[in-house]
Amino acid sequence: MSEEMMKRIISYWTHRADSYSKLNREEFGWGMNDRWLAALESEFPDKPREEIRVLDIGTGPGFFSILLSQAGYFPHAADCTEEMLKEARKNAGIYEERITFGQMNADALQYEDETFDIVVNRNLTWNLQNPCRCYEEWKRVLKPEGKLIVFDANWYHYLFDEAAKEAYDRDREAAAREAIIDFNTGDQFEVMEEIAMELPMSKKPRPIWDREKLLSLGYASVDICEDIWKAVWTDAERINYASTPMFRIVATK
Repeated sequence: MSEEMMKRIISYWTHRADSYSKLNREEFGWGMNDRWLAALESEFPDKPREEIRVLDIGTGPGFFSILLSQAGYFPHAADCTEEMLKEARKNAGIYEERITFGQMNADALQYEDETFDIVVNRNLTWNLQNPCRCYEEWKRVLKPEGKLIVFDANWYHYLFDEAAKEAYDRDREAAAREAIIDFNTGDQFEVMEEIAMELPMSKKPRPIWDREKLLSLGYASVDICEDIWKAVWTDAERINYASTPMFRIVATK
């Protein structure tokens, strides 16, 4: 992992912590919480919620961890950015005591082998310098038959693919035509594009690439839902991200 690139990534998300946290707080009011919880719990083991060990890696301002704690779980929330964890604690409010927070890199987790039933993340894997190393590390901390649940999209692929760029531009036109907020503009967006140009996942055909890598790393099975966005996205998200649909990967150890 490039130390210089890691500093750039942490600097970007440190700067974005306040605005991204505001977006997460707004998200709790969009009426999709039950749908997100259902998308998660459909892959959880059949045992009491308080007994299920969940790691939310790359928690950011804490959306998944807060959602799970409200539902009766006691998740662990990890992130490499101190400011994001501060925002997550604030956003958790009365649920903070149900969440165990930790600052660490995604490829160097401070947990023992076979600690968790579930490792989950959202909009993280595109942002990784060494996704294979992270997939290995997340497998290490999973219990036997535990599951890795990844929600992501082919973010920034338009930087390398002409057809993807044309579709991305149509999304921007659609957002303007519908007079809704364009989620792909604003706070330091150009900075993230510059970083994404150097990240490996921006160039990959996903989630096909993920399936192949996860199986090669020894996961027992990999299930992909390419239209999970239909269950968890708002109308505004569907318009903004029509060219970049969210998928869900479930990899079983």
